[in-house]
Amino acid sequence: MYAIIETGGKQYRVEAGTTIQVESLPGDVGALIELDQVRLIHGDAGLVVGQPLVTGAKVTAEIVRHGRTRSITIFKKKRRKNYRRTRGHRQGFTKLLVTSIATA
Repeated sequence: MYAIIETGGKQYRVEAGTTIQVESLPGDVGALIELDQVRLIHGDAGLVVGQPLVTGAKVTAEIVRHGRTRSITIFKKKRRKNYRRTRGHRQGFTKLLVTSIATA
């Protein structure tokens, strides 16, 4: 059984027991989160596609850890104008362990 969920403006294919890394979510490590924006579920009853969401479906996940990704460098330059700017960015993330997928 698998589902496609949406969180942080992105879509993820999840199964029970898998770990996914999503955009930062509020909550403490060890807390359970219910993700109710389920786009699609494939299970014993076949394929259920939402319009746009599957009503009554939920994915339960446990927060494993919070962190930040590797640093990326943003470099801006305008030629012949002596204009140079360097910035770095580290995006925050939350690692989730999917515990169950429930349908209505």
